[in-house]
Amino acid sequence: MTNPQPPLPQPQLEPAGITFDQYAEFTPEKLELWNGYLGYGGQNQLGFHLAVLRNMGLLTAVRHTQLSLWIEALDCHLKEKLETVSAQPEVAEAMLNRLNRAIEDLAVVAEYLEAQ
Repeated sequence: MTNPQPPLPQPQLEPAGITFDQYAEFTPEKLELWNGYLGYGGQNQLGFHLAVLRNMGLLTAVRHTQLSLWIEALDCHLKEKLETVSAQPEVAEAMLNRLNRAIEDLAVVAEYLEAQ
């Protein structure tokens, strides 16, 4: 009988720990630099990356990255999610318009803050 894979670590706003089972499952035994990426020989690194973000905390990650990159990532992700929603065309268009306005507003705020 095989042990089930532990759940993927879930990043939180503040730093948080992972379980030993998550460490054993998702941390490469030998961390290497592979074509510019941390990991081990092409293995799926999602669990490892999520564990690092969980340990770091998303607020710390945001503080050390350009705000415009986070906004761009949110924009891309939310637009992908909107494409999967089955809604009436006018509802989908209204949601996309609201998203675009919100992203534009966030971009202006981020630009201002980054210039300070």
